[in-house]
Amino acid sequence: MMIRVLAALAVLVSAYVHLHLWIDGVRHQHVVGPAFMINVVAGVVIAILLLAWRDWEPLFLALGFGVSTMAAFVISATVGLFGVNEHWQGAYVWSAFIAEAVAVLAGAIGLWREGYLPAARRPVSKARPRPAG
Repeated sequence: MMIRVLAALAVLVSAYVHLHLWIDGVRHQHVVGPAFMINVVAGVVIAILLLAWRDWEPLFLALGFGVSTMAAFVISATVGLFGVNEHWQGAYVWSAFIAEAVAVLAGAIGLWREGYLPAARRPVSKARPRPAG
C-alpha cells in the first residue's frame, strides 16, 4: 500500500506543478495550455484511483503518466513541442521531473510487488546432472 501512496503523491506533485504553471500563463498557449490542464485532471484522477482501486490499472496509469509527461518535457527541451522550447532550469521543472520519475518507478515497483508482472525465472538447463562419485 505504501508504494501506491508514494505513486499517488508523485502524480499529485506533478499535477500541482502543472496547475501552477497553467495559472502563471501556460493556459494562453494554443496546444500546451489545454494539455497542462488535462495533466492536472489526470493526475488527480490517477491519485484517487491508486488509493481506491486495488487492481493493476491505476499502477499502470501512474507509470504511463510519468513516462508521457517526462517525454513531452524532454521533447520540449530538445526540439520544441508545439512552439514551446523549455529549459532544464527552475524549481518547478525539476520538482515535476523528479515527481514523474518517482511515479514511473513506483508504478513499476507496484506492478511487480503486487504480482501483476511475471517473476523472473531461471532458465531450465537441458543438461542432466552428473552422478556424485
